[in-house]
Amino acid sequence: MVRMDSAPSFRERLVRDWYLPRPTLLTAALLPLSWLFRGMAGVRRSLYCSGLLRIASLPVPVVVVGNITAGGTGKTPLVAWLVGALREHGLHPGIVSRGHGGVNVTPRAVQAGDDPWAAGDEPLLLARTGSPVWIGRDRVAAARALLGSHPGIDVIVSDDGLQHYRLPRAVEVVVVDGQRGFGNGALLPAGPLREPLARANSVDAIVVNGAQSDAGAIIAIDVPVFAMQLTGERFVSLVDATRAVGVEAFRGKCVHAIAGIGNPERFFRSLRALGLDPVCHAFPDHHAYTAPDLALPDADAILMTDKDAIKCQALADARMWTLPVEAAVGPGLIERILEKMHGRQAA
Repeated sequence: MVRMDSAPSFRERLVRDWYLPRPTLLTAALLPLSWLFRGMAGVRRSLYCSGLLRIASLPVPVVVVGNITAGGTGKTPLVAWLVGALREHGLHPGIVSRGHGGVNVTPRAVQAGDDPWAAGDEPLLLARTGSPVWIGRDRVAAARALLGSHPGIDVIVSDDGLQHYRLPRAVEVVVVDGQRGFGNGALLPAGPLREPLARANSVDAIVVNGAQSDAGAIIAIDVPVFAMQLTGERFVSLVDATRAVGVEAFRGKCVHAIAGIGNPERFFRSLRALGLDPVCHAFPDHHAYTAPDLALPDADAILMTDKDAIKCQALADARMWTLPVEAAVGPGLIERILEKMHGRQAA
C-alpha cells in the first residue's frame, strides 16, 4: 500500500495521468499547450543548430547525461558511475549541475556537508564521488568556474542539461525509466516529454534504467541502448553512518518507507524485491521534509533513499535507515562514450 501523506497536488495528479494507458480529461485539455510547447522547443533547438544562437566553447569535452522526460529516471547514479569509469580510464572528470529550485544564480562549488537547500540534494550526492562539483543556473558559467578552480579537469560531466543547448557537448546520453518509458508520448504539460521522441535519434547512447515493460518499450531508433540496474542491499543508519545492516534486520518488524523522488514507486518496488512489505509514503520530488512527515509512531524502522536521507539528517532518529544504491551498467557504454569523445575532439 502506498499512502499520499497529503492530498495530491495538481502536479501530482497530472504526473499520474501522464503514465495512464489512456488519455484523461486533464491531459486532453492540456494538449493545445503541449502543441505550443512543441513549437517553442523546436524553434529554440533549430536556432542553435543553425548557428543563429551561439553555442559556447569550453576547452575540455562535455558529456551530458540527461533525459527527454520530466521527472527522475536515474541520471544521478549514472553520473556517479560514469565519473568512476572515466577515472579508471585515466581521466580527471568534474561535474556540473543546475542545482534544485533555481536559487543558484551565481556558480558555486558543492562540498559534502553543505546545506541541501542551498546546494541541492543531487549535487550533494555527487560530491561523494570525490570529483569536484559546481552548480549554477547557467551551466556554461558553472563549467568555466569549475575549470578555473580545478585546472587539471580534462572532461566535464553534466548532470542533466540535455536541453541547455548553449552548453557544448561531445557526447549526449539519455536515461529512460524502463517501467514508465515515455508515458503517453505527449509533450509538456499534457505529457512528460521535454522534446519530441524524435530527439532520441540524435543522441549517442540510451540507457534504460530497470526492467523494460511493454509500456516502457524503447522506440525503434538507430542509437545503441544499454541496460542499467540500481543495486543495493545494505541499509545504513542515519544516526551512525558506520552501522550497516542487511534486510534481515527488519524481518517481523513494522516497516515504513518514504520517498520524495521523481518516481517513488521505483524505491518501494526495490524494497519489495528484497522481501519487505513496508507501509509506503510517497512525497513530491525534492520534498522538504518536516518533523510531522516522519511522525510515524508505529514504525520500528523508517527506510528511505540517499536523496531523502540528505534532507532528513537533521530530523533523524535511530529508526531511520537509508538504502544506498549504485548503478550497474551493461558492457560497452564507457567505450561508446570515449569513442565519441575522442572522435569529436579530433574533428
